[in-house]
Amino acid sequence: MAQAEGYRILHEADLRDYLAGVPDLKALLGGEAASWSITEVGDGNLNLVFIVKGGRSGVAVKQALPYVRLVGESWPLPLSRAHYEYLALSRQAQLAPGLVPALLHHDEALALTVMELLEPHIIMRKGMVAGTQYPGFANDITTFMARTLFFTSDLALSAADKKEAIADFAGNHALCKITEDLIFTDPYRVAVQNHWTVPYLNTLAASLRADLELHVAISRLKLKFMASPEALIHGDLHTGSVMVTEGQTRVIDPEFAFYGPIGFDVGAVLANLLMAYFASSGHERSPGDRRAFEGWVLETVEEVWNEFARKFLDLWRAGAAGDAYPASLFAGEKGAARLEAERQAYMQRLFADTVGFAAAKTIRRIFGLAHNIDFELIEDPRRRAISEARAVRLARTMMLEAGAFPTIADVTAAARKLRDWQPELATG
Repeated sequence: MAQAEGYRILHEADLRDYLAGVPDLKALLGGEAASWSITEVGDGNLNLVFIVKGGRSGVAVKQALPYVRLVGESWPLPLSRAHYEYLALSRQAQLAPGLVPALLHHDEALALTVMELLEPHIIMRKGMVAGTQYPGFANDITTFMARTLFFTSDLALSAADKKEAIADFAGNHALCKITEDLIFTDPYRVAVQNHWTVPYLNTLAASLRADLELHVAISRLKLKFMASPEALIHGDLHTGSVMVTEGQTRVIDPEFAFYGPIGFDVGAVLANLLMAYFASSGHERSPGDRRAFEGWVLETVEEVWNEFARKFLDLWRAGAAGDAYPASLFAGEKGAARLEAERQAYMQRLFADTVGFAAAKTIRRIFGLAHNIDFELIEDPRRRAISEARAVRLARTMMLEAGAFPTIADVTAAARKLRDWQPELATG
């Protein structure tokens, strides 16, 4: 989808005039347009995001830029990603109602979407840096993942419907290319945009570039990402793409959506929880003052996988209508038992994928282009490097020795063992 004629970047005055010209939005905001407050709050890597408040209510406005905001105009990016994000949000709203922001308006030419203003929600990652626990998160995110992933898979769709759905998102290849490079390739080679905590992680960065077994493992994961259109995945599902209160969860920013491997989304969630766990000690004000938070994080890691698997299987058992595993092949008591055994085997394969993708997501956030504030806000670079090295050690083992993690409890046990491990850091 080429850049639409009439596209322009909307700054405050332009945006005010634009919104005032859409009757439904003008009525929703209320009051005189001149009195509306407009604040640019985009702290992401790609887009402009505004909060607009009127006399009656507020909205969030997101506009795609024709380049990667984090880098600048030297890295052009198609505006069509706004179309795919809007399409993904629409489908997610149908499949997981109440777990994404309500869509209020979309302008294809301007690559602009107006959504419900989420208040008093905050970005989950910011809350976790502060040590806040979110008791409803695991239930909400597993409902979101189980429903959006199951109902867009071959287990729920006819082959024809699935192929048409794949085609709807096939044009989002520029965003896929970002993932393919920044997650699965660049951290393992010399790349100008890579960066890490220097000098402390210099030796570790060099070891990634020389580790051929790791190169094979990450390349297998890259192939899985490129060649396995299992379901409509969010594509960038992390704690920075979730807005929360203690009682509510909303998933945002699915502009990387396409039909890909289910384990990529689940692994991304687990990776970001594990990174929050390892970063936590770097945010301590006194030794051990975040132990309760860290315990909650690892409990949440286990709950996310276990509840996702339970909900996904429940949907499958409830009467899958897709063309995969046709019911006529599994008739009778013996057939039902054999199908149930295959469901368990399917989930075990999915768990292995999830573990590998979680490892890939962790390594890229420490050595690639875009990092996590979980680590970045640790002010002392040496303390930051210690936390990052612990996360990388677990990630490398997860990627190379998936068989060592038959259950999610094995992952959290390994994380606990590394919590106080003292890595050898480079000094120059």
